[in-house]
Order: sequence, then structure tokens, then C-alpha cells
Amino acid sequence: MCGIVAYIGKRQAYPILMDGLKKMEYRGYDSAGVALLNGSLNVYKKKGKVHELESFVNKTESNTSGTSGMGHTRWATHGPPNDVNAHPHTSGSGELVIIHNGIIENYATLKDALIELGHEFKSETDTEVLIHLIEEIQTKYKLPIDEAVRRALEKVVGAYAIVVMDKKNPDLIVGAKKSSPLVFGLGKDEYFLASDASPIIKYTNKVIYLEDEDVISFHRDGDYKIVNLQNKPASHEIKELDLKLEELEKGNFEHFMLKEIYQQVDSIEQCMKGRINAAEGWAVLGGMSQYLKRISNSKRIILTACGTSWHAALIAEYLFEDLARIPTEVEYASEFRYRNPIINDDDLIIALSQSGETADTLAAIEIAKEKGALVYGIVNVVGSTIARTTDCGSYIHVGPEIGVASTKAFTGQLSVLTLMALYLGHMRGKISEGKYRRLLAALEAIPQKVEQILEKNDQIKYIAGEVRNAHNALYLGRGYNFPVALEGALKLKEISYIHAEGYPAAEMKHGPIALIDMYMPVIVIATNQSAYEKIVSNIQEVKARKGKVIAIITEDDKKIREMADFVIEVPSTEEPLTPLLSVIPLQLLAYHIAVMRGCDVDQPRNLAKSVTVE
Repeated sequence: MCGIVAYIGKRQAYPILMDGLKKMEYRGYDSAGVALLNGSLNVYKKKGKVHELESFVNKTESNTSGTSGMGHTRWATHGPPNDVNAHPHTSGSGELVIIHNGIIENYATLKDALIELGHEFKSETDTEVLIHLIEEIQTKYKLPIDEAVRRALEKVVGAYAIVVMDKKNPDLIVGAKKSSPLVFGLGKDEYFLASDASPIIKYTNKVIYLEDEDVISFHRDGDYKIVNLQNKPASHEIKELDLKLEELEKGNFEHFMLKEIYQQVDSIEQCMKGRINAAEGWAVLGGMSQYLKRISNSKRIILTACGTSWHAALIAEYLFEDLARIPTEVEYASEFRYRNPIINDDDLIIALSQSGETADTLAAIEIAKEKGALVYGIVNVVGSTIARTTDCGSYIHVGPEIGVASTKAFTGQLSVLTLMALYLGHMRGKISEGKYRRLLAALEAIPQKVEQILEKNDQIKYIAGEVRNAHNALYLGRGYNFPVALEGALKLKEISYIHAEGYPAAEMKHGPIALIDMYMPVIVIATNQSAYEKIVSNIQEVKARKGKVIAIITEDDKKIREMADFVIEVPSTEEPLTPLLSVIPLQLLAYHIAVMRGCDVDQPRNLAKSVTVE
């Protein structure tokens, strides 16, 4: 969950590293640090965000010269965020230095053994143990640094993406990965290593996505070598990034999250581009083509995901069962991997992840593949681990999502899942031709309707001001919009730190109603045509207890308008598609409340964008 960047070449490394850290700060922002080689090894690290490290370096007039170096942003696992636990970490001699993303599970055992050998440790991290282990092996067997790293990793249990430099060999950088992402960038007379492509694209679009147990060493003279842990050469295709630098900037928006909310007009359209044509009456997903018969004949669909992706999966359960008539289950990946699930070879497993690197989801995929099920990945990041390890899949094509709280990735996942359900339902003969074409036309119209909702931003901002001081909030929805209630509550929790819960509206009477009073905002998603009168009754029950109701309604709804304290209108659409619209005002509501409360919207406390550790 940390951000890694390294550079070797002819340019000064420090500006490249700092720029890279700023672009990857969404991956972790408890602390940051850099290490530079210029004859001497200079390490600077600081608790807090990257700008605090930059300020510290500037104030102390540090030596930032050098054409090779590494940088790191940390999301703490072992040891609290402080200057000592910040990366990079040095070996006992001070000649080796490391940055690390992941968790070394057997670090305590290794640490005890190293202490017996005379090693002394300064931090509480598992990472410092690893660099001491590398030095111990290098010294004992008189090995070059790349071979010492490889042999040390043979003794390691856990996940890692690491970069190692040796003061005695300043023209070489070594990296390795297992279960944490690492991208190698090939420029002209220079090389890069990073957790993702964002620090690289400014300098080159040629990359290699490293595989698990790869060890890479790259030299200033232009040579690079990749081997596996068994020291056998590993060859990888050089890929060209399709990423524009401006996609990584905020532009005229105050926050990335706001930019990404507004981008949904284009990102949903881009997600569906080439996959749907309502006029001609077809929808298709290329990722399904190779296994179409097997997917269509699946006896059961299991969706596995975490966080916001799990909420998208819950909506997909309604879609697949309603439109394709295939029994569907939804699993938290973190639970699925540990409970010995029953998986058959005629099941379809759909794994959802924005980053394509979510550790628990990757573990769930491994289990499903071991059981012989077909695994379909739906991810955003091209070349990510899930994209490479699943049998087939689809990209959502929404562009980089920098804000930690996911917005456009959610609607992108939902768009792909809707297309998939429509495709299967039509192919299996489970929906009529008329209904199929009606849904296709309605789906094509979603981007325009999202744009209409965004025009209500000022109204939503006003409502946010009325409830910004709440300590708790309740979100209610039914049917397709029950998972939207969960997603709305998650957004509020993530970025404003207001406690919020999402519930099926009918479940309110089974406990949550005890919490309702005049200080409790209750956000009701009331865009369903089915069970409409039931939703009206739920609102009446809230009002009878003096709750403050914010209702998401369709434009022609006069009944709820008269009952609710505040309403936000969304255009009408077919009921299976309502989540794509009803979630937009909830994203904006959470955003404005968080801004008004002075919260860090793009980098909320304790959270990181890509959860690559358990």
C-alpha cells in the first residue's frame, strides 16, 4: 500500500523522485523519504506527507545531488508513523538501503536470528529486518548485491515490492516483487522503477510489468537483467503505456475526487464505447468471446471484491439474477479466501478491483483457479496483476483514479457488469427483444443524465451545509438501490469521518430506527418504481421520529417531495440502471460535507488507494 519510485540515469534524481512521490501519494501518506547516491549515501525521511519531507530537505540545506536514488511514501503496517519508521531503511553498516511495500510475515523470527548474530535495529519495521538480512548474506558469502537480494528473498515469507541500493556499487539498482506491484520503465539512457506508471509516464511510455518472484537489476550503462528466485532468466514483453500526463493532474478542480466525479459523464461513455449500439440492438464484451459458451452455461456466478468494488458486485447480483437468470452470490474477498468455499468447475468467478492489485482479491482468484472455476477480471489498471492472472476479463477504461475514495471506478465497474448481464440475458433468451432494446437505449443515455445531475451541484452543496455537523447518518435503499445506500454511507465515512450506516429500508425497523432523532440525517434512495409505496412508508416512519430526510427522487415524484426535508432529483431511467444515477448525488454530498468539515478529501486519514497487503 506504499508508493515506490527509483531512478538511475544522467539526470539529477531528486526532482524525479519528489515528483514521483507526489503522483503516488494516494498510495500512502503517513511518512515519506528519499535516498540518494552521489559518492556518499544520503537518506532523508520525515513523518507526514511529501510536502513535509520536501520542506524538511529545503530547510536543512541537504545534499540532494546524485543521478541515482529511491523514494517512498508509507502507509504504516509495522510500527507507528514517525521519522524512524519511515523508509528508506539502511543496513547495519549504513552501506545498503531499501524501500519496501508489503509485509514480511516471518520478520520476527528473522529478527531474532539476526540479533543473535549481533545486528542492532533502530525501527519497529519488518523492512529494516530485510535489509539487515540482505547485508548478512552479502557479507557472509561475499556476494554482489543482486545475488544477495535474491538469496535473502528465498528466506522470506510474505508480500513485497522492494528496491535496494548499495553504496559500494552506485551504478546498479536492484528490485524484486511478490504480491505487490512493481513497474520497470525503460527510458533513453535511464531506468525507472515504481509501484505504478504514474511517476514514469512523464519520461517514457515503455514499461515492463514485473511478475511475482522476479528480481531485476539494472545498470547505469544500459544493461538490465531479470531472473526469478531460482536464478533462472525471466523474459517479459516491453509494453507501451496508453496514459496521458494531464490525466494525473487536477486541472481546474480543487480536488481529484471532484474532478473524478465530474469525469463520470465521459468515463461511463468511454467504458461503453464499442461495446453497445442501441440502434442496431447489440451489446458485447470482447473479454467474454473466448469463453462465451462456458460463461453462458455457468451454473452459478460468484463475485468477489472489497470495499466499493464489493458494492458494485452487490448490484451485479440483482442484475445477473434479474436479467440473465443465473444464481449469483457476492463474497468479501477477505472472507472468501479463508473459509474453504465450495467452488465447482462450472462456476464463474468475477473478481472486481480498481487497481487490479488488491491482495485479498488476488488470493480469492488463486483459490478459484485451484478449484477449476473460470475467473473473469474486471479492473481499471491496464497490465495489473489481476488482469494478467485471470482467465479472461474486461477493463473499465475510466482512466487513472487518484482520489482515495472511489467514484468513477464504481460507475465504470457497474457499466461493465450491466453490459455483461444484458449480453448474457439476451443470449440465454431470458429477456424479451423489446426489453433488451429498451435497456440498451436507456444505458446509452446514462452519460447525458449524469451530466444533468452534476448541474445540481450547488443545490447538493447547500444541503451538505445543512447536515455537515451531524455525528451519524443513516442511508436507506431497496432492491437495486440497497447497495447504493451502502456505497453512499461508505463515501461519507471515508472522507468526512461521520459515522454512517447503509441498510435495506425495510430493515430500519429491526434496530436502526432506535437511533433516529432530530439530529440524524436519513438519506433515502427513492428512485425505485418497484416497492415505491413501501419506501414512502419508510420515510413516514422516519419523519414520525423527527428524523431529517434527504431523498434522492426521480423528477416527476411529487409525493416524496412534499414529505422530505430536502430532495435531490435525478432523471428517470429503467430500474436496473438507477444505481448509475442515484450514486452521483451521494458522491457529491459526501464530498461537500468533507470539504466543509476541513477534511483531506483526496487523502483521508488511515486510508490508502491500493490495498496490497492483507
